[in-house]
Amino acid sequence: MGRDAETEKDKMKTHPWNETFEERLVTYTQEVNGRFILVEHVPARVCRETGEQLFSPETVTRIQEIIHAQRRPERVIETPVYEFAAVAA
Repeated sequence: MGRDAETEKDKMKTHPWNETFEERLVTYTQEVNGRFILVEHVPARVCRETGEQLFSPETVTRIQEIIHAQRRPERVIETPVYEFAAVAA
């Protein structure tokens, strides 16, 4: 067994999953002034195991431009809001 194989085995002890990312289009969500804004079809690298989403700096810049341009959205949706603390046991 080579040194690289031992290193990978040691990594698996501390991280039981093998993070693998794939390119996907996702919906980016951000709250602005108490309102949720969705940006659809955003390119991201998404971890298959955890769902973590990574965005390139260029993508983040473009998202912020879209959000702050305040142009007319493609569509508007209504979103229900629930209070977690108010749930009766």
